Amino acid sequence: MVKIKKELLSPCGLYCGVCAVYLAHISNDNDFKKKLLPVFEKWGAKTIEDIACTGCLSDDVVFPFCQTCAIKNCIKKKNLEGCRQCDDFPCEILKHWPSPEGKEVMLKEISIWRELGTEKWIENIEDNNKCPECGIINYRGVKQCFKCQAPMINQ
Repeated sequence: MVKIKKELLSPCGLYCGVCAVYLAHISNDNDFKKKLLPVFEKWGAKTIEDIACTGCLSDDVVFPFCQTCAIKNCIKKKNLEGCRQCDDFPCEILKHWPSPEGKEVMLKEISIWRELGTEKWIENIEDNNKCPECGIINYRGVKQCFKCQAPMINQ
């Protein structure tokens, strides 16, 4: 049984538990943060200190882009937990999302989340991102484990 951390349940379906920014922050890995900075500059990161997040729904540290996310703001206005509960899914916000890769993952994950429910959905994501060698949870889309460099087979 997986432990559900509500602060990691991003409304859009990009589960924060497999976000590179979140994993770099909780592991306090400055080398990893330095590698991520160029990738996340377009999302508001200016320094490695900005490569920090405790989950987009956290009351603590939230990544700059996620602080003002249009999807998160929409969900709050509608008094929903996430897009999975919204009758308008997929909405205009999602249809015009600035990252084609992110949009693709959101569309897929929201449908899976609706089908499986929260606990099974998280278990599925974590299993798909778990290193077959060392067992650490890796970030979404990685081809090699960031800890032991083993190939990720479920990506």
